[in-house]
Amino acid sequence: MRILLIEDDKLIGDGLKAGLTKLGFNLDWFTDGAIGKNALGSAPYDAVLLDLSLPGLDGLDLLRQWRQAGQDVPVLILTARDALEQRVTGLQSGADDYLCKPFALAEVAARLQALIRRRHGQLTPQLVHGSVVFDVAARTVSHNGEVVTLTPRELAVLELFLNNKGRVLARPLIQEKLYNWDDEVSSNAVEVHIHHLRRKLGNGFIRTVHGVGYTLGDAECSA
Repeated sequence: MRILLIEDDKLIGDGLKAGLTKLGFNLDWFTDGAIGKNALGSAPYDAVLLDLSLPGLDGLDLLRQWRQAGQDVPVLILTARDALEQRVTGLQSGADDYLCKPFALAEVAARLQALIRRRHGQLTPQLVHGSVVFDVAARTVSHNGEVVTLTPRELAVLELFLNNKGRVLARPLIQEKLYNWDDEVSSNAVEVHIHHLRRKLGNGFIRTVHGVGYTLGDAECSA
């Protein structure tokens, strides 16, 4: 899942980028509010981590402008402003969740996963398609009851498809979800990941829609 982080504290930003990347998130990090505001429309982000005390544009003003423009991406505020009135103001300005500093990386990841699940209408931390079960929190996958070992990129592709059942995903969109602007991406990277998933979860698990992209196959194909 691709996450936009807007945080001017270098220590916190470095920790979040390193830690969340290890947990399978794809993170773009900006330290200026005005630049971060414009970044939201430049990639298909699944959620935003937003500090409030930012240079360029205050986080609350940035959030209000996003919501007024119709941006509905989930936003998790990370801030040292921990007074009740400030938390209420943040939520009333359009935030989906609020976490005060200092915080634990595990809680940030869990809250992000919960926000993304809700956005896709998922009520539990397990994504199921036929005999394939993906535990989002534990980052584990089973097929016919057997544990399947997937790379972080393969897990990201799997999660993307399971969150978009019935939708055809174009190759450029898949690539944008998997890689940030700093990554060097080979021309056939998406095809390689899909090939590996088919080999591990069944040839019919992901179906090619010629000229358009890829979509999940019938649930029976993964049985």
